[in-house]
Amino acid sequence: MTTYSGPARLILHDGTSVAGMVSLSTNQNRGINGWGGKFRPDQASAELRDATDASDGLKLELPYDQIGEVTVTSVRKLLATQILMSLVGRGPSPF
Repeated sequence: MTTYSGPARLILHDGTSVAGMVSLSTNQNRGINGWGGKFRPDQASAELRDATDASDGLKLELPYDQIGEVTVTSVRKLLATQILMSLVGRGPSPF
């Protein structure tokens, strides 16, 4: 299993990027490789929540221009101003 924890940017459909922290890992299930994890944006906005409702086509950018496609599977409110997003990667892992 490979992991990455650190800064990342979630790139929305319109090209807007949202900075935050991510914790990702790869997994292997029945011979199928996959990856996913959690993303906590620095600032949660209604715009971000709306963009993740149609979660196909989002991208996750890691340092050094490593980019992977993701789907948001759930959004959970942590505090009044923070959310935690569960992500599933599509295609090759960027880490």
